[in-house]
Amino acid sequence: MIKRINRNLILFLPASFLILLSCSNNVVYTDSVEMTDNTWPLMNLPEFRVTITDTLNSNNLFFILRTGSDYPFRNIFLFVTATSPEGRNITDTLQYYLADDKGKWYGKGFGDIHELNLPYKTNVFFPSKGKYVFKIQHGMRNEDLMGVYDIGFRIERIRK
Repeated sequence: MIKRINRNLILFLPASFLILLSCSNNVVYTDSVEMTDNTWPLMNLPEFRVTITDTLNSNNLFFILRTGSDYPFRNIFLFVTATSPEGRNITDTLQYYLADDKGKWYGKGFGDIHELNLPYKTNVFFPSKGKYVFKIQHGMRNEDLMGVYDIGFRIERIRK
């Protein structure tokens, strides 16, 4: 019986490792920028530099925003400038709702922290290899946006 358990364990551990590896294998890039004193100043433009080597597969891009209960709004406006390796810029103005009409926060949270995955672009093919730069500026009326812990950027390859 002990031999059978050991044999099953020997088969189970590598299979588990491969499953976990395949689940995380679709992440092309992920990073975040922490805000000092949980405040996002208007002129603080988090910048994410991504080296792209795959021009064949499509990707989903999104932001991860972590806020606290002292965040004063139920939405957020973002100005996102994407720069290609050739130096071409595209700027998007985005609005996301972080809470419903009654003030219930979307996303997941623990204690005071609320984390949301905010979709940016879906099914994106990068046209050329090289370094892409994504800069994010908040577009809210407060110059110093209280209650923002950090903002992250993530690119996931779409598996077919």
